[in-house]
Amino acid sequence: MVIIRICVGSSCHLKGSEELAEMFDARIKAEGLQDSVVLTGAFCFGKCNRTGVTVAVNDDVYPGITTANFSQFWTEKVLAAVKNA
Repeated sequence: MVIIRICVGSSCHLKGSEELAEMFDARIKAEGLQDSVVLTGAFCFGKCNRTGVTVAVNDDVYPGITTANFSQFWTEKVLAAVKNA
């Protein structure tokens, strides 16, 4: 099981955490990964970045996730974690 935690703290909220959460949810459903991936919110990871939202995949924390780099992040981090789970 892969756990994705999206920061919903004030800074990340202003940078689009809600939109990213919707993108993650849509991709999880589109790829039929509801039994393999848990999507949840979290408060500040202490890794605020000037651009983007902080997202954790299992225990790895990644700052700077945006709608522009979402697809790359999904492939390189999330799908890789699913394959290794």
